[in-house]
Amino acid sequence: MKIAALYDIHSNLPALEAVLKELEEVQPDLILVGGDSVAGPFPVGTLQRLAQLGDRVRYIRGNGEREVAMAFDGKPLPSNLSEQGSAQERWAATQLTRAQRDFIAQLPEQLTLSVAGLGDILFCHATPRNDEEIFSPATSPERLATIFAGVKQQIVVCGHTHIQFELKLGQLRILNPGSVGMPYDDEPGACWLLLSPQGYEMRRTAYDLEAAAQAIVASGFPYAQEFVAHNVLQVPKTAETIEMLERMAEQS
Repeated sequence: MKIAALYDIHSNLPALEAVLKELEEVQPDLILVGGDSVAGPFPVGTLQRLAQLGDRVRYIRGNGEREVAMAFDGKPLPSNLSEQGSAQERWAATQLTRAQRDFIAQLPEQLTLSVAGLGDILFCHATPRNDEEIFSPATSPERLATIFAGVKQQIVVCGHTHIQFELKLGQLRILNPGSVGMPYDDEPGACWLLLSPQGYEMRRTAYDLEAAAQAIVASGFPYAQEFVAHNVLQVPKTAETIEMLERMAEQS
């Protein structure tokens, strides 16, 4: 079994297309979409593109799917969302059909899959107990032990923070694939994770950033210019993002 873990696509369809093109050579047995796939400029196109891959794709739900479904239903969005985030979630909800809303709303919060040589792997969006809990490479071992208490699998794959990293907690390996569509990395690209009997590998796929920027600006997506400037043409630096995440974790 070879698994490509694609997290936090944020419906950046050009980035997704570049990764899928690379996967034609990698030939994974399974593509695991790890949540926050629709909150972004191309929610319908992203769902349709992934659907074309059929049973090769498995999904889990992130806070983005939960919030877009809430917006579709006319429910108030969580108070911790920024004005920009709320506007983007509501806009994504207006693009979806009822069937697409129902699809994202019923996705499981986590899945366990097995890879020869690696053992059982737990896939969740943020942490095993919460779809928006924050931790980072700078999080203390004591807090990590609380977050991952009771996990039986040998590996946990977590996303949400958009940073590629790996941590060791006793015998547990914690992997974050980073983000396909909104990476917080030291250079632009589409970040993802490959798991196979040979081990695991953090990957980054290059794509045409200028063409992607033009398409996103033309999509009608709210705050498209900001999205392009800060998440496509340039991206937040890893060290600065870790500091920000640790401050957010302390305040939560």
